Amino acid sequence: MKVDFYRHDLGPEHASLVADVLSTAYLTSGNVGREVEEKLCGYFGAKHAALVNSWTNGAVAALLALDIGPGDEVIVPAQTFIATANVAELIGAKPVFVDVDPITLLMRPEDVRTALTPRTRAVIPVHLYGQMVNIATLKAALSDRPNIAIIEDSAHCFEGELGGSKPGRHSTCAIFSFYATKNVTCGEGGAIVTNDSSLYERLIQTRMHGMSAAAIDRFKLGGYQHWDMVRVGMKANLSDLLASLLPGQIDKIDEKLPRREELCSVYERAFANTPIRIPGGITNGKHARHIFVIHVPPQIRDQASKMLGDNDIGITVNYRSVPTMTFYREKYGYTETSFPTSHYWGAGTITLPLYLSLSDEQQSHVINVVKNHIAPLAERIIREL
Repeated sequence: MKVDFYRHDLGPEHASLVADVLSTAYLTSGNVGREVEEKLCGYFGAKHAALVNSWTNGAVAALLALDIGPGDEVIVPAQTFIATANVAELIGAKPVFVDVDPITLLMRPEDVRTALTPRTRAVIPVHLYGQMVNIATLKAALSDRPNIAIIEDSAHCFEGELGGSKPGRHSTCAIFSFYATKNVTCGEGGAIVTNDSSLYERLIQTRMHGMSAAAIDRFKLGGYQHWDMVRVGMKANLSDLLASLLPGQIDKIDEKLPRREELCSVYERAFANTPIRIPGGITNGKHARHIFVIHVPPQIRDQASKMLGDNDIGITVNYRSVPTMTFYREKYGYTETSFPTSHYWGAGTITLPLYLSLSDEQQSHVINVVKNHIAPLAERIIREL
């Protein structure tokens, strides 16, 4: 039985949304995008939202808007996607890694405190796999350093909550991804939400080359209006063509979560009494259930991945520890022991299929392969240790 790693739930009916944009004068950022931004403000209870063309470019635009650059440091978790660290490198700052909690795999405030230096300008906590870092606690831990920005990496956590608070409530800003595999998607794209009006005004500029007015504003009076460049920026805006796919998904995202929760619960029950590990849950939180990750002994991870592939099951790895990547290892001299929890988890992680159209039969096939073929290998390795 073939089981794809991922299948989005957009269909031919969404083509009409794109066609509606094609009938207007603006294919780039225009009124459609602004309507989506208003919808995002309503969903997250934020004062401002800015659509961007990727999480990565949105994060770079945010760092530029915060005037972070060469000589500054940005604290990031070692267990995350490379983009979380890369954005600091791209603007000339230094990413400073911290290890993660061995149960939840989330950033801990005490580790952030230990990593602080006079050069620290920002912290990027990652809501990994859909579970939220406690941003209120992190903010309290940094209360004596109010100049340090907290930028939530919410690429996995659109519909997540902690203590009734959504991303963006307690931080400088939260950044989302609308990449192809995300719970809300337009293929490529993202968004930034913030309650800081001054930051928002700078973000609008840094996401568009530093220009003082976007195209729709330069022509809104019926003729060309001069613009100025007031700060360094980049090309990070999202076109209306892609933004048009988002409103209906945002409206229905919470209706879809129970099915994702059901699929994850089936996985969790199936692996409960096996040597297959899964990240621990947080209390008082609402899990976005973005992806479902298991951990096997690192010695058999590649063999286990091949077994799943041989059984027509698509998988991926989310993620190998960033400091073990060649670039960071060679530039900063990190080793496998530098961030042991992140390295151990990253060396044994496998992401299983999780999407709305995954059938019960397909999920059973995945579970059977893991339990009947991979779990015995894991058990043998554990006994030999």
